[in-house]
Amino acid sequence: MPPSRETTGHVRLPPGGPVPLPAPPAEPGTGTTTLAVLLIGPAGAGKTTVAKLWAGRRRVPTAHVSLDDVREWVCSGFADPQAGWNDHSEAQYRLARRTCGFAARNFLANGISCILDDAVFPDRPVIGLGGWKRHVGPGLLPVVLLPGLEVVLERNAARSGNRRLSDEEVARIHGRMAGWYGSGLPIIDNSTYDVETTARVLDDVLARSIASPPAW
Repeated sequence: MPPSRETTGHVRLPPGGPVPLPAPPAEPGTGTTTLAVLLIGPAGAGKTTVAKLWAGRRRVPTAHVSLDDVREWVCSGFADPQAGWNDHSEAQYRLARRTCGFAARNFLANGISCILDDAVFPDRPVIGLGGWKRHVGPGLLPVVLLPGLEVVLERNAARSGNRRLSDEEVARIHGRMAGWYGSGLPIIDNSTYDVETTARVLDDVLARSIASPPAW
């Protein structure tokens, strides 16, 4: 006998393949476009807060996946990068990135947009864009969120646990993130923006990226 329509556990889900470039929206902003976004920035840039608000305000289903959250799924044996970048922390980072990529592809294959956030470095291939493109697909739209150093330091000071970095580490990361200038990727300086304004600016930037995808 075929399963009853009311029986759970028999819904066929399309498998996730590489994400293609999204179709241009038919209205201002990203509208009802299904898309995959990578929000890049240093600790304290506001990536997670902005990503959550942008995802929650869209009129179409949209998921948010933070690489830091996925890394911290490892409870016993977590290789905290703050304790030193080594084979274990690199392996766990790569595993988390691949997991995020699989999630994004599966969401997109089932009609749900996805915004991911990660501190991607312009000068470190291991923590670079190549892995994200490989795991998500050529349609991934990267945007850099890069406020001024003083703003980042202030926001980092309000963080807790292993999410809070030393001022020296924040300054070092921020300095390396400046390498995104001249990369061709869209950059948002949200030093003077609140979260809602940043989310609106992000949507405008993404609409332009859909119309003219950045080369990366």
